[in-house]
Amino acid sequence: MSPRDRAAPPDLAVIGAGSAGFSAAITAAEAGARVALIGAGTLGGTCVNLGCVPSKTLIRAVENLHLAHAAARFDGITAQGRLTDWAATVAQKQALVEELRAAKYADVLPRHPGITYLEGRARFDDTGRLTVAGRRFPAARIVIATGARPHVPALPGIEEIAPLDSTSALALTDLPASLLVLGAGYIGVELAQLFARAGVAVTLVSRRGVLPEAEPEVSAALEGCLAKEGIRLVRARGYERLSPGAAGARLHLAGGDILEAERLLLATGRVPNSAGLNLAAAGIATDTGGGILVDSHMRTGNSTVWAAGDVTGRDQFVYMAAYGARLAARNAVTGATEAYDNTTMPWVVFSDPQVAGVGLSEARARARGHRVVTSVLPLDAVPRARAARDTRGLIKLVAEAGSRRLLGAQILAPEGADSIQTAAMALKAGMTYDDLGATIMPYLTTVEGLKLAAQAFETDVAALSCCAG
Repeated sequence: MSPRDRAAPPDLAVIGAGSAGFSAAITAAEAGARVALIGAGTLGGTCVNLGCVPSKTLIRAVENLHLAHAAARFDGITAQGRLTDWAATVAQKQALVEELRAAKYADVLPRHPGITYLEGRARFDDTGRLTVAGRRFPAARIVIATGARPHVPALPGIEEIAPLDSTSALALTDLPASLLVLGAGYIGVELAQLFARAGVAVTLVSRRGVLPEAEPEVSAALEGCLAKEGIRLVRARGYERLSPGAAGARLHLAGGDILEAERLLLATGRVPNSAGLNLAAAGIATDTGGGILVDSHMRTGNSTVWAAGDVTGRDQFVYMAAYGARLAARNAVTGATEAYDNTTMPWVVFSDPQVAGVGLSEARARARGHRVVTSVLPLDAVPRARAARDTRGLIKLVAEAGSRRLLGAQILAPEGADSIQTAAMALKAGMTYDDLGATIMPYLTTVEGLKLAAQAFETDVAALSCCAG
Protein backbone atom coordinates (compact mmCIF):
# COMPACT_ATOMS: atom_id res chain seq x y z
CA MET A 1 0.00 0.00 0.00
CA SER A 2 1.06 3.58 -0.55
CA PRO A 3 1.05 5.97 2.47
CA ARG A 4 -2.20 7.43 1.14
CA ASP A 5 -3.77 3.97 0.91
CA ARG A 6 -2.66 3.16 4.44
CA ALA A 7 -4.46 6.24 5.74
CA ALA A 8 -7.72 5.19 4.08
CA PRO A 9 -10.13 2.95 6.00
CA PRO A 10 -9.61 -0.69 5.08
CA ASP A 11 -12.17 -2.60 3.09
CA LEU A 12 -11.94 -5.39 5.66
CA ALA A 13 -10.75 -5.53 9.25
CA VAL A 14 -9.85 -8.99 10.50
CA ILE A 15 -9.77 -9.37 14.28
CA GLY A 16 -7.39 -12.14 15.32
CA ALA A 17 -4.04 -13.14 13.84
CA GLY A 18 -4.19 -16.90 14.07
CA SER A 19 -4.96 -19.47 11.40
CA ALA A 20 -8.46 -18.19 10.66
CA GLY A 21 -7.38 -14.57 10.76
CA PHE A 22 -4.52 -15.09 8.32
CA SER A 23 -6.76 -17.15 6.04
CA ALA A 24 -9.37 -14.39 5.95
CA ALA A 25 -6.81 -11.63 5.45
CA ILE A 26 -4.95 -13.37 2.63
CA THR A 27 -8.18 -14.36 0.88
CA ALA A 28 -9.49 -10.80 1.00
CA ALA A 29 -6.17 -9.30 -0.12
CA GLU A 30 -6.00 -11.68 -3.07
CA ALA A 31 -9.47 -10.46 -4.04
CA GLY A 32 -8.10 -6.92 -4.19
CA ALA A 33 -9.29 -5.63 -0.82
CA ARG A 34 -7.32 -3.41 1.55
CA VAL A 35 -7.09 -5.43 4.75
CA ALA A 36 -6.23 -4.56 8.34
CA LEU A 37 -5.17 -7.65 10.28
CA ILE A 38 -5.51 -6.89 13.99
CA GLY A 39 -3.66 -9.07 16.48
CA ALA A 40 -3.14 -9.06 20.22
CA GLY A 41 -0.49 -11.35 21.67
CA THR A 42 1.64 -13.95 19.96
CA LEU A 43 1.32 -14.09 16.20
CA GLY A 44 -0.04 -17.34 14.79
CA GLY A 45 -2.78 -18.29 17.24
CA THR A 46 -3.35 -21.63 18.91
CA CYS A 47 -2.34 -24.22 16.32
CA VAL A 48 1.29 -23.38 15.71
CA ASN A 49 2.03 -21.95 19.17
CA LEU A 50 0.02 -23.93 21.69
CA GLY A 51 -1.89 -26.77 20.08
CA CYS A 52 -1.34 -28.84 16.96
CA VAL A 53 2.38 -28.34 16.39
CA PRO A 54 3.67 -28.70 19.98
CA SER A 55 1.33 -31.54 20.92
CA LYS A 56 1.92 -33.64 17.81
CA THR A 57 5.67 -33.08 18.04
CA LEU A 58 5.80 -34.41 21.59
CA ILE A 59 3.36 -37.22 20.79
CA ARG A 60 5.69 -38.37 18.03
CA ALA A 61 8.70 -38.05 20.35
CA VAL A 62 7.32 -40.36 23.03
CA GLU A 63 5.92 -42.71 20.39
CA ASN A 64 9.51 -43.72 19.74
CA LEU A 65 9.83 -44.86 23.36
CA HIS A 66 6.74 -47.03 22.93
CA LEU A 67 7.93 -48.46 19.63
CA ALA A 68 11.22 -49.51 21.18
CA HIS A 69 9.41 -51.54 23.82
CA ALA A 70 6.87 -52.84 21.28
CA ALA A 71 9.60 -54.18 18.99
CA ALA A 72 9.54 -57.43 20.95
CA ARG A 73 6.35 -58.40 19.13
CA PHE A 74 8.71 -59.58 16.39
CA ASP A 75 10.62 -62.73 17.31
CA GLY A 76 14.34 -62.21 17.69
CA ILE A 77 14.19 -58.44 18.24
CA THR A 78 14.77 -56.63 21.51
CA ALA A 79 15.05 -52.84 21.73
CA GLN A 80 15.12 -50.24 24.44
CA GLY A 81 14.12 -46.61 24.59
CA ARG A 82 14.92 -44.28 27.46
CA LEU A 83 13.98 -40.69 28.18
CA THR A 84 17.17 -38.90 29.18
CA ASP A 85 16.34 -35.18 29.03
CA TRP A 86 12.72 -34.05 28.78
CA ALA A 87 13.76 -30.40 28.90
CA ALA A 88 15.82 -30.94 25.73
CA THR A 89 12.86 -32.59 24.01
CA VAL A 90 10.63 -29.66 24.94
CA ALA A 91 13.25 -27.15 23.79
CA GLN A 92 13.47 -28.87 20.41
CA LYS A 93 9.67 -28.70 20.17
CA GLN A 94 9.73 -25.00 20.97
CA ALA A 95 12.39 -24.35 18.35
CA LEU A 96 10.09 -25.91 15.74
CA VAL A 97 7.17 -23.78 16.96
CA GLU A 98 9.22 -20.61 16.56
CA GLU A 99 10.49 -21.69 13.14
CA LEU A 100 6.98 -22.36 11.85
CA ARG A 101 5.58 -19.19 13.44
CA ALA A 102 8.11 -17.23 11.43
CA ALA A 103 7.78 -19.21 8.20
CA LYS A 104 3.99 -19.50 8.13
CA TYR A 105 2.95 -16.24 9.77
CA ALA A 106 5.50 -13.44 10.30
CA ASP A 107 7.33 -14.05 7.02
CA VAL A 108 4.06 -14.40 5.10
CA LEU A 109 2.85 -10.85 5.80
CA PRO A 110 5.41 -9.04 3.58
CA ARG A 111 4.30 -11.21 0.66
CA HIS A 112 0.85 -9.57 0.78
CA PRO A 113 1.15 -5.79 0.35
CA GLY A 114 -2.63 -5.46 0.64
CA ILE A 115 -2.46 -6.45 4.33
CA THR A 116 -1.50 -4.04 7.10
CA TYR A 117 -0.80 -5.68 10.45
CA LEU A 118 -1.87 -3.80 13.59
CA GLU A 119 -1.07 -4.79 17.16
CA GLY A 120 -3.80 -3.93 19.65
CA ARG A 121 -6.87 -5.15 21.46
CA ALA A 122 -9.99 -4.83 19.31
CA ARG A 123 -13.53 -4.49 20.64
CA PHE A 124 -16.79 -2.74 19.87
CA ASP A 125 -17.61 0.43 21.80
CA ASP A 126 -21.03 1.00 23.32
CA THR A 127 -22.31 2.45 20.04
CA GLY A 128 -21.31 -0.74 18.20
CA ARG A 129 -18.32 0.75 16.40
CA LEU A 130 -15.00 -1.02 16.16
CA THR A 131 -12.09 0.22 18.26
CA VAL A 132 -8.45 -0.85 18.37
CA ALA A 133 -6.41 -0.09 21.49
CA GLY A 134 -9.25 2.18 22.61
CA ARG A 135 -9.44 4.24 19.43
CA ARG A 136 -12.14 4.24 16.78
CA PHE A 137 -11.16 2.15 13.76
CA PRO A 138 -13.46 2.52 10.75
CA ALA A 139 -13.78 -0.46 8.42
CA ALA A 140 -16.36 -1.29 5.79
CA ARG A 141 -16.52 -4.95 6.78
CA ILE A 142 -15.24 -7.02 9.69
CA VAL A 143 -14.32 -10.67 10.19
CA ILE A 144 -13.96 -11.86 13.79
CA ALA A 145 -11.47 -14.72 14.20
CA THR A 146 -10.34 -14.50 17.82
CA GLY A 147 -10.12 -18.23 18.47
CA ALA A 148 -10.66 -20.08 21.73
CA ARG A 149 -8.89 -20.92 24.98
CA PRO A 150 -8.87 -23.87 27.40
CA HIS A 151 -12.02 -24.21 29.48
CA VAL A 152 -11.63 -23.94 33.25
CA PRO A 153 -14.50 -25.67 35.08
CA ALA A 154 -16.07 -23.90 38.06
CA LEU A 155 -14.88 -26.40 40.66
CA PRO A 156 -14.53 -25.29 44.28
CA GLY A 157 -10.88 -25.24 45.32
CA ILE A 158 -9.47 -25.01 41.81
CA GLU A 159 -7.56 -21.82 42.60
CA GLU A 160 -5.66 -23.62 45.39
CA ILE A 161 -3.91 -26.22 43.25
CA ALA A 162 -2.64 -24.36 40.12
CA PRO A 163 -3.96 -26.84 37.55
CA LEU A 164 -2.31 -27.35 34.20
CA ASP A 165 -4.11 -26.88 30.90
CA SER A 166 -3.11 -28.06 27.44
CA THR A 167 -0.91 -24.97 27.00
CA SER A 168 1.04 -25.13 30.25
CA ALA A 169 1.31 -28.94 30.18
CA LEU A 170 3.12 -28.85 26.84
CA ALA A 171 5.57 -26.30 28.22
CA LEU A 172 6.62 -28.38 31.26
CA THR A 173 10.36 -28.98 31.38
CA ASP A 174 10.16 -31.19 34.49
CA LEU A 175 7.79 -34.13 34.39
CA PRO A 176 5.57 -34.80 37.41
CA ALA A 177 5.62 -38.25 38.96
CA SER A 178 1.85 -38.54 38.62
CA LEU A 179 -0.88 -36.74 36.74
CA LEU A 180 -4.66 -36.57 36.90
CA VAL A 181 -6.19 -35.74 33.52
CA LEU A 182 -9.72 -34.39 33.85
CA GLY A 183 -11.66 -34.98 30.63
CA ALA A 184 -11.31 -37.76 28.06
CA GLY A 185 -12.12 -36.02 24.82
CA TYR A 186 -9.47 -35.75 22.14
CA ILE A 187 -7.26 -33.37 24.14
CA GLY A 188 -7.43 -35.47 27.29
CA VAL A 189 -6.75 -38.74 25.46
CA GLU A 190 -3.78 -37.35 23.51
CA LEU A 191 -2.13 -35.74 26.53
CA ALA A 192 -2.82 -38.66 28.89
CA GLN A 193 -1.05 -41.06 26.54
CA LEU A 194 1.76 -38.59 25.82
CA PHE A 195 2.66 -38.21 29.49
CA ALA A 196 2.14 -41.90 30.27
CA ARG A 197 4.64 -42.81 27.57
CA ALA A 198 7.06 -40.28 29.03
CA GLY A 199 6.96 -42.23 32.31
CA VAL A 200 4.29 -40.34 34.27
CA ALA A 201 1.70 -42.32 36.26
CA VAL A 202 -1.53 -41.10 34.61
CA THR A 203 -5.13 -41.33 35.72
CA LEU A 204 -7.67 -40.34 33.07
CA VAL A 205 -11.01 -39.42 34.63
CA SER A 206 -14.23 -38.50 32.87
CA ARG A 207 -17.97 -38.67 33.24
CA ARG A 208 -18.79 -40.17 29.84
CA GLY A 209 -15.80 -42.37 29.13
CA VAL A 210 -13.11 -42.14 26.48
CA LEU A 211 -14.04 -40.19 23.31
CA PRO A 212 -17.77 -40.22 24.10
CA GLU A 213 -18.71 -38.80 20.69
CA ALA A 214 -16.97 -41.65 18.83
CA GLU A 215 -18.61 -44.92 17.88
CA PRO A 216 -19.02 -47.06 21.04
CA GLU A 217 -16.96 -49.88 19.49
CA VAL A 218 -14.12 -47.41 18.87
CA SER A 219 -14.31 -45.91 22.37
CA ALA A 220 -14.31 -49.30 24.05
CA ALA A 221 -11.38 -50.59 22.00
CA LEU A 222 -9.33 -47.44 22.65
CA GLU A 223 -10.04 -47.70 26.38
CA GLY A 224 -8.54 -51.17 26.29
CA CYS A 225 -5.44 -49.93 24.47
CA LEU A 226 -4.89 -47.12 26.98
CA ALA A 227 -5.39 -49.46 29.93
CA LYS A 228 -2.79 -51.88 28.53
CA GLU A 229 -0.29 -49.02 28.55
CA GLY A 230 -0.87 -48.53 32.27
CA ILE A 231 -3.22 -45.56 32.15
CA ARG A 232 -5.78 -45.78 34.93
CA LEU A 233 -9.28 -45.05 33.61
CA VAL A 234 -11.91 -43.74 36.04
CA ARG A 235 -15.55 -43.09 35.21
CA ALA A 236 -16.99 -40.50 37.61
CA ARG A 237 -20.62 -39.62 38.29
CA GLY A 238 -19.52 -36.07 38.93
CA TYR A 239 -16.84 -33.81 40.42
CA GLU A 240 -17.40 -32.14 43.77
CA ARG A 241 -14.26 -30.14 44.52
CA LEU A 242 -10.49 -29.92 44.43
CA SER A 243 -8.13 -29.61 47.33
CA PRO A 244 -4.38 -29.68 48.02
CA GLY A 245 -3.08 -33.10 49.02
CA ALA A 246 0.13 -34.67 50.24
CA ALA A 247 1.06 -35.60 46.66
CA GLY A 248 -0.14 -32.33 45.19
CA ALA A 249 -3.78 -32.26 44.05
CA ARG A 250 -6.88 -34.11 45.18
CA LEU A 251 -10.03 -34.50 43.09
CA HIS A 252 -13.12 -35.29 45.15
CA LEU A 253 -15.66 -37.27 43.15
CA ALA A 254 -19.40 -37.52 43.66
CA GLY A 255 -19.96 -40.47 45.97
CA GLY A 256 -16.96 -39.81 48.17
CA ASP A 257 -14.03 -41.26 46.19
CA ILE A 258 -10.84 -39.19 46.06
CA LEU A 259 -8.20 -39.25 43.32
CA GLU A 260 -4.78 -37.83 44.02
CA ALA A 261 -1.73 -36.95 41.94
CA GLU A 262 1.16 -34.52 41.88
CA ARG A 263 -0.48 -32.39 39.16
CA LEU A 264 -3.94 -31.97 37.67
CA LEU A 265 -4.39 -31.32 33.95
CA LEU A 266 -7.67 -29.81 32.79
CA ALA A 267 -8.82 -31.17 29.43
CA THR A 268 -12.46 -30.17 29.63
CA GLY A 269 -12.74 -28.52 26.24
CA ARG A 270 -12.19 -25.04 24.83
CA VAL A 271 -14.30 -21.87 25.02
CA PRO A 272 -14.56 -19.14 22.37
CA ASN A 273 -12.67 -15.88 22.91
CA SER A 274 -15.72 -13.68 22.57
CA ALA A 275 -16.39 -12.24 26.02
CA GLY A 276 -14.20 -9.13 25.76
CA LEU A 277 -15.47 -7.93 22.38
CA ASN A 278 -18.67 -6.20 23.60
CA LEU A 279 -20.54 -8.04 20.89
CA ALA A 280 -24.04 -7.19 22.09
CA ALA A 281 -23.42 -3.50 21.43
CA ALA A 282 -22.77 -4.38 17.79
CA GLY A 283 -25.88 -6.54 17.50
CA ILE A 284 -23.92 -9.80 17.47
CA ALA A 285 -25.37 -12.77 19.36
CA THR A 286 -23.63 -15.75 20.94
CA ASP A 287 -24.78 -19.18 22.03
CA THR A 288 -24.74 -20.34 25.65
CA GLY A 289 -21.08 -21.35 25.35
CA GLY A 290 -19.98 -17.98 23.99
CA GLY A 291 -19.73 -19.07 20.36
CA ILE A 292 -20.63 -16.33 17.89
CA LEU A 293 -23.79 -17.25 16.02
CA VAL A 294 -23.39 -17.14 12.25
CA ASP A 295 -25.52 -18.18 9.31
CA SER A 296 -24.40 -20.59 6.59
CA HIS A 297 -22.47 -17.74 4.93
CA MET A 298 -20.54 -17.00 8.17
CA ARG A 299 -22.39 -13.71 8.70
CA THR A 300 -23.41 -12.62 12.19
CA GLY A 301 -26.57 -10.76 13.15
CA ASN A 302 -24.76 -7.58 12.14
CA SER A 303 -24.86 -7.32 8.35
CA THR A 304 -21.29 -5.93 8.17
CA VAL A 305 -19.67 -8.51 10.46
CA TRP A 306 -18.71 -12.12 9.77
CA ALA A 307 -17.05 -14.64 12.11
CA ALA A 308 -15.02 -17.79 11.55
CA GLY A 309 -12.93 -20.37 13.35
CA ASP A 310 -13.00 -21.48 16.97
CA VAL A 311 -14.75 -18.30 18.13
CA THR A 312 -17.92 -19.69 16.53
CA GLY A 313 -17.69 -22.71 18.84
CA ARG A 314 -18.03 -25.32 16.10
CA ASP A 315 -15.67 -27.64 14.26
CA GLN A 316 -12.64 -26.56 16.30
CA PHE A 317 -10.00 -27.83 13.90
CA VAL A 318 -7.42 -25.58 12.29
CA TYR A 319 -8.31 -26.64 8.76
CA MET A 320 -11.99 -25.89 9.36
CA ALA A 321 -11.08 -22.51 10.85
CA ALA A 322 -9.12 -21.66 7.71
CA TYR A 323 -11.90 -22.97 5.47
CA GLY A 324 -14.62 -20.98 7.22
CA ALA A 325 -12.45 -17.86 7.21
CA ARG A 326 -11.92 -18.10 3.46
CA LEU A 327 -15.68 -18.25 2.95
CA ALA A 328 -16.27 -15.34 5.34
CA ALA A 329 -13.68 -13.17 3.61
CA ARG A 330 -14.93 -13.90 0.10
CA ASN A 331 -18.52 -13.29 1.12
CA ALA A 332 -17.57 -10.08 2.90
CA VAL A 333 -15.47 -8.43 0.18
CA THR A 334 -17.01 -9.79 -3.02
CA GLY A 335 -20.67 -10.13 -2.06
CA ALA A 336 -20.56 -13.88 -2.67
CA THR A 337 -22.90 -16.23 -0.83
CA GLU A 338 -20.71 -19.29 -0.42
CA ALA A 339 -22.07 -21.67 2.20
CA TYR A 340 -20.20 -23.54 4.93
CA ASP A 341 -20.40 -27.31 4.43
CA ASN A 342 -18.95 -29.72 7.00
CA THR A 343 -20.83 -32.85 5.90
CA THR A 344 -17.63 -34.59 4.79
CA MET A 345 -15.28 -33.02 7.34
CA PRO A 346 -12.65 -35.55 8.43
CA TRP A 347 -11.38 -35.47 12.01
CA VAL A 348 -8.46 -37.16 13.75
CA VAL A 349 -7.43 -37.92 17.32
CA PHE A 350 -3.67 -38.45 17.51
CA SER A 351 -3.78 -41.23 20.05
CA ASP A 352 -2.07 -44.53 19.34
CA PRO A 353 -3.87 -46.24 17.74
CA GLN A 354 -5.15 -43.15 15.97
CA VAL A 355 -8.87 -42.44 15.77
CA ALA A 356 -10.27 -40.85 12.63
CA GLY A 357 -13.76 -40.31 11.33
CA VAL A 358 -15.94 -38.63 8.76
CA GLY A 359 -19.66 -38.26 8.26
CA LEU A 360 -22.38 -39.63 10.53
CA SER A 361 -21.96 -42.12 13.34
CA GLU A 362 -24.53 -44.87 13.59
CA ALA A 363 -26.36 -43.06 16.40
CA ARG A 364 -26.46 -39.74 14.58
CA ALA A 365 -27.58 -41.37 11.36
CA ARG A 366 -30.47 -43.04 13.14
CA ALA A 367 -31.33 -39.79 14.93
CA ARG A 368 -31.63 -38.10 11.53
CA GLY A 369 -34.13 -40.70 10.41
CA HIS A 370 -31.93 -42.93 8.28
CA ARG A 371 -32.45 -46.68 8.18
CA VAL A 372 -28.89 -47.88 8.53
CA VAL A 373 -26.72 -50.92 8.13
CA THR A 374 -23.22 -51.14 9.55
CA SER A 375 -20.00 -53.05 9.03
CA VAL A 376 -17.44 -53.49 11.80
CA LEU A 377 -14.13 -54.99 10.70
CA PRO A 378 -11.52 -55.88 13.34
CA LEU A 379 -8.02 -54.85 12.36
CA ASP A 380 -6.80 -58.42 12.51
CA ALA A 381 -8.68 -58.90 9.23
CA VAL A 382 -6.43 -56.32 7.53
CA PRO A 383 -3.22 -57.83 6.10
CA ARG A 384 -1.21 -54.68 6.79
CA ALA A 385 -1.97 -54.96 10.50
CA ARG A 386 -1.15 -58.66 10.54
CA ALA A 387 2.21 -58.05 8.85
CA ALA A 388 3.00 -55.27 11.31
CA ARG A 389 1.95 -57.55 14.19
CA ASP A 390 -0.16 -54.69 15.49
CA THR A 391 -3.85 -55.46 15.20
CA ARG A 392 -5.09 -52.91 17.72
CA GLY A 393 -8.24 -51.37 16.31
CA LEU A 394 -11.18 -51.69 13.96
CA ILE A 395 -12.99 -50.00 11.09
CA LYS A 396 -16.70 -49.18 11.21
CA LEU A 397 -18.74 -48.09 8.20
CA VAL A 398 -22.31 -46.77 8.32
CA ALA A 399 -24.52 -46.92 5.24
CA GLU A 400 -28.12 -46.26 4.33
CA ALA A 401 -30.18 -49.41 4.06
CA GLY A 402 -31.65 -49.92 0.63
CA SER A 403 -29.57 -47.39 -1.30
CA ARG A 404 -26.33 -48.70 0.28
CA ARG A 405 -24.98 -45.13 0.19
CA LEU A 406 -22.17 -44.55 2.66
CA LEU A 407 -23.04 -42.19 5.50
CA GLY A 408 -20.01 -42.36 7.77
CA ALA A 409 -16.77 -44.07 8.68
CA GLN A 410 -14.56 -44.34 11.74
CA ILE A 411 -11.14 -45.93 11.94
CA LEU A 412 -9.14 -47.00 14.98
CA ALA A 413 -5.72 -48.03 13.73
CA PRO A 414 -2.04 -47.17 14.22
CA GLU A 415 -2.06 -45.49 10.77
CA GLY A 416 -5.73 -44.60 10.69
CA ALA A 417 -5.31 -40.86 10.23
CA ASP A 418 -3.80 -41.23 6.78
CA SER A 419 -6.68 -43.42 5.60
CA ILE A 420 -9.69 -41.33 6.57
CA GLN A 421 -9.43 -39.00 3.59
CA THR A 422 -10.27 -41.92 1.29
CA ALA A 423 -13.50 -42.37 3.23
CA ALA A 424 -14.15 -38.63 3.06
CA MET A 425 -13.79 -38.66 -0.71
CA ALA A 426 -16.07 -41.67 -0.94
CA LEU A 427 -18.78 -39.83 1.02
CA LYS A 428 -18.30 -36.67 -1.01
CA ALA A 429 -18.73 -38.66 -4.22
CA GLY A 430 -21.91 -40.29 -2.91
CA MET A 431 -20.44 -43.78 -3.19
CA THR A 432 -22.19 -46.92 -2.03
CA TYR A 433 -20.41 -49.61 -0.08
CA ASP A 434 -20.45 -51.66 -3.27
CA ASP A 435 -18.53 -48.86 -5.02
CA LEU A 436 -15.97 -48.66 -2.22
CA GLY A 437 -15.61 -52.43 -2.07
CA ALA A 438 -14.90 -52.55 -5.81
CA THR A 439 -12.29 -49.77 -5.69
CA ILE A 440 -8.73 -50.83 -6.50
CA MET A 441 -6.50 -50.28 -3.48
CA PRO A 442 -2.85 -51.20 -2.90
CA TYR A 443 -2.20 -54.38 -0.97
CA LEU A 444 -0.63 -54.26 2.46
CA THR A 445 -1.83 -50.78 3.28
CA THR A 446 -4.07 -49.67 6.11
CA VAL A 447 -6.42 -47.96 3.67
CA GLU A 448 -7.17 -51.36 2.13
CA GLY A 449 -9.08 -51.99 5.34
CA LEU A 450 -11.76 -49.61 4.06
CA LYS A 451 -12.22 -51.80 1.00
CA LEU A 452 -12.47 -54.90 3.19
CA ALA A 453 -14.90 -53.22 5.57
CA ALA A 454 -17.07 -52.26 2.60
CA GLN A 455 -16.99 -55.83 1.29
CA ALA A 456 -17.88 -57.08 4.77
CA PHE A 457 -21.42 -55.67 4.43
CA GLU A 458 -22.23 -58.57 2.10
CA THR A 459 -19.24 -60.94 2.23
CA ASP A 460 -17.31 -62.95 4.79
CA VAL A 461 -13.89 -61.41 4.09
CA ALA A 462 -12.21 -64.33 5.87
CA ALA A 463 -13.21 -66.40 2.83
CA LEU A 464 -11.38 -64.10 0.39
CA SER A 465 -7.84 -64.60 -0.82
CA CYS A 466 -5.32 -61.73 -0.85
CA CYS A 467 -6.55 -58.78 -2.97
CA ALA A 468 -9.74 -60.67 -3.87
CA GLY A 469 -12.66 -58.67 -5.13
